[in-house]
Amino acid sequence: MTVARPPLPEGPYLVVGLARSGLAAGRLLVARGEQVVGVDTRAAPQDAGFPTVVGDGLDLLADARAVVKSPGVPPRAPVVAAARERGIPVLGELELAWRLIDREFVAVTGTNGKTTVTEWTAHVLRLAGREVSAAGNVGTPLSSLVADPPEIVICECSSYQLADTLAFAPDIAVLLNLGSDHLDWHGSVEEYRAAKMWAFARQGADQLAIAPTGLAVPGRARRVDLAPDSRSGLPGAHNALNAGAVATICTALGAHPEAIGEGLASFRGVPHRLQVLGDHDGVRWIDDSKATNVASTLTALAATRAPVHLILGGDDAKGEDFTPLAGKAAHVYLIGAAAGRLADEVGGEPCGDLVTAVARARAAARPGETVLLSPACASFDQFTDYEERGRRFAALVEQKA
Repeated sequence: MTVARPPLPEGPYLVVGLARSGLAAGRLLVARGEQVVGVDTRAAPQDAGFPTVVGDGLDLLADARAVVKSPGVPPRAPVVAAARERGIPVLGELELAWRLIDREFVAVTGTNGKTTVTEWTAHVLRLAGREVSAAGNVGTPLSSLVADPPEIVICECSSYQLADTLAFAPDIAVLLNLGSDHLDWHGSVEEYRAAKMWAFARQGADQLAIAPTGLAVPGRARRVDLAPDSRSGLPGAHNALNAGAVATICTALGAHPEAIGEGLASFRGVPHRLQVLGDHDGVRWIDDSKATNVASTLTALAATRAPVHLILGGDDAKGEDFTPLAGKAAHVYLIGAAAGRLADEVGGEPCGDLVTAVARARAAARPGETVLLSPACASFDQFTDYEERGRRFAALVEQKA
């Protein structure tokens, strides 16, 4: 099933963006004997393992024959636009590493559920006795697997990563759902959805495409419609669909049916995605900090025991319409930069920060009710990422437990 990978373009390389993926890509290239310089508009790390510069990188293009772009770098960044204008190849870290990993490769994408399905699939395959790694947007840079690749790679692919692909053609591509997200980065719903389709567009007839019923995807792969699986060990109709995706992937990879059934039932989810922190004084506390868009929060509400005390808010850069959330929870507590617009479109009690929101929810919630952190917003106004936000929420819950 695995297709031949095209070679890398010739160096020297300019790595743009020095967060986790960019650093992994640069170190991979150095290990292969390539000349590498890294650039970031923020402070560059001291221990990168290759020369780094703080700036926009425009003056470094003269010495580069290829650019590797971190997924968080906007497509309209001046150095990226200039490289493309000059005919310099621009690869994302996903594309770079995929070309160097000649193993069975599964790409999991969608607006919501990517991390759950990626980790769940890896869990099932391990029970089936297969050597597997989960990587990509799930947190482990794909480049870090190149030196010692496993038998199977399950890669969570964000729209950022897919937008930076050139030849990427996974053996199995999965689209879980398709809403709208990251419009601040892509510029439009159309561009966001087009990025998702790059998971399928270059697939050949020997490969597999899994997508929701009725949703057309490009490419020549054999098509399988996404269908729910009742063996899911996680709550909610959305997780039955996630389980269906996992079962289809693992069946295609030859896992034994008994291992698939056991793995679907035994998986306990991922941190910060509808993670039950506990029941205190009869009130259930749930961390869904990974819900960074409206569709994800609506899914969480549908899967949560009512009445719900909902903590909403965070970074408002995405500019999503919040009105679908109106009237969906018994009480709403608003935090972060989006609080003002949320108050207008959803209603609720402005709290400013998470500490205040948790304290007010604790005071108001009664036995049999649920306090749900499902912000429908990114976290970057007050936290480093959704993980830090979730950890802080868990600590606040535990303090008064």
